[in-house]
Amino acid sequence: MADEDEGMGLDDAGDAGDAAPAKGGKGLLIPGLLKWVAIGLAAIILIVTVVVITMKVVGGNNTGTGAVVPMTEEFTGSKEILDWYTSLGLLQTRTMEANPASVRVDVVLGYKKEDKATSTEITQRTVELKDFLRRYFTQKTAEELRPQNEENLKIEIRNAINDTILSSSKIKDVRFMQLDVIQSN
Repeated sequence: MADEDEGMGLDDAGDAGDAAPAKGGKGLLIPGLLKWVAIGLAAIILIVTVVVITMKVVGGNNTGTGAVVPMTEEFTGSKEILDWYTSLGLLQTRTMEANPASVRVDVVLGYKKEDKATSTEITQRTVELKDFLRRYFTQKTAEELRPQNEENLKIEIRNAINDTILSSSKIKDVRFMQLDVIQSN
């Protein structure tokens, strides 16, 4: 029986010895887990901070304290996709100077995508559009038709067409597929 008691005592001592490290293991688990959670949170905070700072630098740090600048399609980069009326063809005329230059121009008109009403009206007014464009370029000098003035010319043409020729629809853009100004000597 003594052997049995010793065996039991040893087993109890063995069990007690095993229980102590298990408690210590559970005790170390919580601080270890908290350490990794803290590292994860610190990493997320660091990443968010870097992204916010980068966006402010790239975005120009717009905090509302500066002047308000209206954003147009030209500046935002999200230009509207247009359909183009390309059937006006190549027009040829002369400038208004005493020694006139020859002008050859192929104008295309941009209008809202899949806008059948605008397409139909442009087609119906093709003769008026060609006449307007011929007169427009005839009233210009070779100096006014220089490449650095093209954007102004496009805006003037677009506004004039919308105001005087088209009635129920509007064009959005004007482009020159060809604009040659040939000075004669």
